[in-house]
Amino acid sequence: MTTPPRFVPPHGFRRLRLLLAWDGTDFAGWQAQRDVPSVQDTLYAALLRLTEEAARPVAAGRTDAGVHAEAMPAHVDVPQSFRIPAEKLARALNAHLPPSVAVLEAEEAPAGFHARFSCTERRYTYRLLNTPQRHPLWRGRALHVPGALDVPAMNAAAARLLGTHDFAAFATREDRQTVRELRALAVHPGPVVPGGRIWEVRVAGESFLRQMVRGLVGTLLLVGQGKLGQEDVTAVLAGRERARAGANVPGYGLTFTGASYGGFEA
Repeated sequence: MTTPPRFVPPHGFRRLRLLLAWDGTDFAGWQAQRDVPSVQDTLYAALLRLTEEAARPVAAGRTDAGVHAEAMPAHVDVPQSFRIPAEKLARALNAHLPPSVAVLEAEEAPAGFHARFSCTERRYTYRLLNTPQRHPLWRGRALHVPGALDVPAMNAAAARLLGTHDFAAFATREDRQTVRELRALAVHPGPVVPGGRIWEVRVAGESFLRQMVRGLVGTLLLVGQGKLGQEDVTAVLAGRERARAGANVPGYGLTFTGASYGGFEA
């Protein structure tokens, strides 16, 4: 097993590991952006209420606008003189955070830990409300799809995308290299609701391209609706043309659900 790279905080600081959850409705995503609210800025503002010397927090992944998080690992570097015990930090931060964001856990980070660069797998779930009528309690949490879905066909198509490929056809405005390893992509039954159920598209990989997960789900939806054959997905992948794949589904149906850290306990 390859030893993960080791990262250290700046001199005079120590690193704390956090686990976060948030409702992404009112945020432009995790990453700080000018003139729009972000989760990173919101958490940093809460940290500054506790110490003026805190570094900006770092998360395992950068989420799009409207995307939620159930369990997002992050780290923050605080001065050695920071006096709030790690076991009391979650409560202290939550006192200064809005109801849409919460720190679930806080602890001293393992030596060499980095929330982003030590991460070896990121997991997402996209939820589809497959019912004839919309449901107010799932508003902003799942994409309403009123028609029937051929879930076996969606899963057969998803299986063709697993492995290491060039995923340029599913990315938006991507200037990085576009080869990625897709470790999991499948549609699973979720909660039963009146008139139908929630379907959960679960996705896992070490890293993803910009809006790649939303493009993958949009393409599987076309298969489930009979607008694209499951065998056509292979041609879409090989063609590397964004226009041939399905449109990006809205961000509000997507949730970051967890991460793994290889040689670190996560």
